[in-house]
Amino acid sequence: MSEAGKGILAMSAACCIWGLSALYYKLIAHVPPLEVLCHRTLWSLVFFGLVLAFQGRLGEVARLFRSGRVLGPVFLAALLISANWFLFIYSIQVGRAVQASLGYYIFPLVAVMLGALFLRERLSVVKWLAVGLAALAVITLTWGLGVAPWISLSLAVTFGFYGLIKKSIAAGPVVSVTTEVLLLAPLALIWLWGVHTQGWTGLVGRNLGTFGRDLGDSLILMASGVLTGGPLILFSYASRRVSMATVGLVQYINPTLQFLVATLAFGEVITGWHMLAFPLIWTALALYSGESLRQDRAARRSAINTSTDGTDL
Repeated sequence: MSEAGKGILAMSAACCIWGLSALYYKLIAHVPPLEVLCHRTLWSLVFFGLVLAFQGRLGEVARLFRSGRVLGPVFLAALLISANWFLFIYSIQVGRAVQASLGYYIFPLVAVMLGALFLRERLSVVKWLAVGLAALAVITLTWGLGVAPWISLSLAVTFGFYGLIKKSIAAGPVVSVTTEVLLLAPLALIWLWGVHTQGWTGLVGRNLGTFGRDLGDSLILMASGVLTGGPLILFSYASRRVSMATVGLVQYINPTLQFLVATLAFGEVITGWHMLAFPLIWTALALYSGESLRQDRAARRSAINTSTDGTDL
């Protein structure tokens, strides 16, 4: 199998894990979301630490910590990804998995907007049209349901800004995420200490202190480290072997599976307004993906022509 083929398989596997992860979080829907988030942070740190130790790369985390200029953006990225993780966990627990899938459908278009606003990336007419259709979908849902799909928008925006900040961090994805969860680990430990010893209840007004009391729940919480870290490593492997346009297309497996899980497994209701909004999003993504593929092929042809011209000289 070619390297590109291996990359597509790895990317598909990562997106399938992400897309089906709602089933995992539904298993522990009785555990308050902040507790789940804290365990996800800590067990992710354990997983990433073991991976980097096996690769002999723990020194890269230390070097990132010593770089004061980089540590600020890394901490901001950590807060954004933590907020994104919490919102996803919360959306599953309160029966809003459809909104979560919509958020990850919207995310690529939010990323395009952020690139245009902050990185001065030029957008084609087709991509502007895609962004416009996504905005129309959000307006349609807000008008029809009487409330903005805040979970969808928050997931898309936090992940979009997370990606924007990550562009400025000169470190590989596993090293940078390890540093992020390492910075968040003290906050997670403090919260779990409060839950287990002080009866803190958090945002949902419930205290469970699950870990250590129920073997099944404890093992499921520990598995969150692998569930978080495994797909990221697959994604990192894939991104070095396939084009960004291909990565973008394959990533739509994730929200599609989320949508199917929400409707078929969780039985969440799809209103007529959803039936109007989702086709708008899917049309926008089709336009965006087609334009990205066209630009990717044009860039490849240009690179080949440049290489050929250099050889002739």
